[in-house]
Amino acid sequence: MPRVIFHDVDGQRIEAEVVAGSTAMEAALDNAVAGILAECGGACACATCHAYIADSWLPRLNPMEDMEDAMLDVANDRRPSSRLLCQIEVTPDLDGLEIFVARNEA
Repeated sequence: MPRVIFHDVDGQRIEAEVVAGSTAMEAALDNAVAGILAECGGACACATCHAYIADSWLPRLNPMEDMEDAMLDVANDRRPSSRLLCQIEVTPDLDGLEIFVARNEA
């Protein structure tokens, strides 16, 4: 199983084994990663699974689609490394993916 390393909003490091094919958002929820609210349940409609991807991993992700880009425009503190975790499918190629959770409170 691929491994994802989360850094939650409290600074805690959580290393999680993730079922390939699930989203990074689902993995964060399954592992109680603080700061991932996922209010829309993964429909790319709320930006409450906003996080920052470690720079070295950005080129390995699928390109951002227009809907995700539009949702990130309403996210708090958007950065070049911003992504919505509901849009990242975890695959074996992403073993070791490192994610830093954004402040997603309203």
